[in-house]
Amino acid sequence: MNTVRGLLAASVISVQNSCFIYPACQKCFSRLILDSGRFNCLKCGCTGEAKDASYRYRLSLKIADTNDLFDITVFGSCLDPFFGVTAENLQRCIQDFNQLSGETNIDASPGALVQAVETCFIGKRFIFGV
Repeated sequence: MNTVRGLLAASVISVQNSCFIYPACQKCFSRLILDSGRFNCLKCGCTGEAKDASYRYRLSLKIADTNDLFDITVFGSCLDPFFGVTAENLQRCIQDFNQLSGETNIDASPGALVQAVETCFIGKRFIFGV
């Protein structure tokens, strides 16, 4: 596989979804399937208890440079400084908040968090490694 890597200076036009973290396999970083108190990685077969699942950042953005629009997804701990906590800790905060507020989907991002992420990123210029 011939891959060319480079840097792209671009501005964020929009945040594509409100799901900023996902349960991730510690071996291959694929999304885990959480079911009945267990997790399963469909890619590498890793399994375990859902309470032991790790979480990872995934921020999908629409960005623009001077000529083009791009859909880009930023993964991992490079987002820790923007959120101020690790994805694991943010997941705990979201679950605690949703439990206290009576939200039935315990993984749903609170509206205030979505708004804060949009304020932090939309209209700002970043250098993306692509």
